[in-house]
Amino acid sequence: MARRSPPRNGVGGHDFDSKKKRKVAEIYQALNSDPIDVATLRRMAISEGGLLTDEIRCKVWPKLLSVNTDDLPPLPGKELREDNKDYQQVLLDVRRSLRRFPPGMPDDQREGLQEELIDIILHVLKRNPQLHYYQGYHDIVVTFLLVVGDRLATALVEKLSTHHLRDFMDPTMDNTKHILNYLMPIIDQVNPKVHDFMQSAEVGTIFALSWLITWFGHVLSDFRHVVRLYDFFLACHPLMPIYFAAVIVLYREQEVLDCECDMASVHHLLSQIPQDLPYETLISRAGDLFVQFPPSELAREAAQQQAERTAASTFKDFELASVQQRPDTVLRRRFRERLRAEERTESILAKPRTNRLVKLAVMGLTVALGAAALAVVKSALEWAPKFELQIFP
Repeated sequence: MARRSPPRNGVGGHDFDSKKKRKVAEIYQALNSDPIDVATLRRMAISEGGLLTDEIRCKVWPKLLSVNTDDLPPLPGKELREDNKDYQQVLLDVRRSLRRFPPGMPDDQREGLQEELIDIILHVLKRNPQLHYYQGYHDIVVTFLLVVGDRLATALVEKLSTHHLRDFMDPTMDNTKHILNYLMPIIDQVNPKVHDFMQSAEVGTIFALSWLITWFGHVLSDFRHVVRLYDFFLACHPLMPIYFAAVIVLYREQEVLDCECDMASVHHLLSQIPQDLPYETLISRAGDLFVQFPPSELAREAAQQQAERTAASTFKDFELASVQQRPDTVLRRRFRERLRAEERTESILAKPRTNRLVKLAVMGLTVALGAAALAVVKSALEWAPKFELQIFP
């Protein structure tokens, strides 16, 4: 179900087609390497245009998640629905997900996919009783279903749920709230003015909750943009979605600063995510921010005993179990190459202020660990957002 981009004409269109052909060739070369060159596949997923087509995603996404496509589980059966505590809620959410399917899709085809969507979710939950369903999970699962089909989607979603999405599937929202709290420290590192304005407005971070826990699938109307972000997120650290959320806020700097400085006004503005964002620019900037303020380096300075519960901390084990999967290395190499090309010797993003060293040290701790760091310093910092607001419109 590949979606075609509008044709490009003229010299620029020819250059684009040539670049695309070279990228496709490089992807297939990496896939055909022995062993498979996962580092190159990550670089291709991160770089401009991502993985280009759903046909390629079907081949590359499993490699990024270390899923063996030669040993896929059997398709889930309808018996999963019997006496399942999550079935009714999953059913309600899936029935409300009409806009997540391509416009113009015949009703019978859509309804069949919705049935498959229910079965995939229930299958993953039954096989992993430590995971708890949350509203918005179906927005992620439907993306995989539409791109790779039900059987492969089942395997990919299960791996994703026990790694990248693990914190969202805890019995409580504590870890999710802590991960949201990465947002303001990242913004503060880059643009203290925007950070201070948002702090004055007491807007919190609840506006970004649906962005984070659905990987933006719930809030973006164009499916091409959704899968482009999934290419990026699957190739990167589990915290990359919160970095991307930060760059969206930073991109809207003037809109934010022009807004009335009160919680309701700023929350309303930021909740309405623009559909015409410069996605490639923001993806590149999020990657640069991650390299400049990496959670992995800062995590070494923090208490580890509680970090074991978070996806961020278990990602190291996931990497070591995956052949040649080094997303942080890919991002760092890409960042260094860009700096050399631009002949810059100073930070291209950070705008430090004086008399902020102590504050930045604490905030760095927060960026690094999220749930773990906030468990240590939450009582002092009191950054936890309030959750009374409606999450999903």
